[in-house]
Amino acid sequence: MDYASTYRLAQDIRDSEEYKTYHELKESVMGDETTAALIREYRKLQVTLQMAAVSGQNADTESMQRFSGISTLLFSKQEVSNFLMAEMRLQQALADIFKIVTEAADVDMAIPGLEG
Repeated sequence: MDYASTYRLAQDIRDSEEYKTYHELKESVMGDETTAALIREYRKLQVTLQMAAVSGQNADTESMQRFSGISTLLFSKQEVSNFLMAEMRLQQALADIFKIVTEAADVDMAIPGLEG
């Protein structure tokens, strides 16, 4: 297999507007330790709530309230909101690339029970 095209893809990702925007905002936002700690907690709670949903369980009320409060706080700051949205756009672009590659390899990477 020729990996040259893979390295070109990696460079294309680094050259993309999604990547550049995300990394510019990340440097600024994550430089504030309080904001960085809130983002880490936000992500942790997000995964916990998503795992509960996937497994068919109800998330505990405390986690849901904490996630809601942290989300409101983070998204109320324009720069942090822009960063989180840039992160989502980059994640979506990478998910699209992963889907294209797995389809080309004829590999089913679907998680049982989550197929759409």
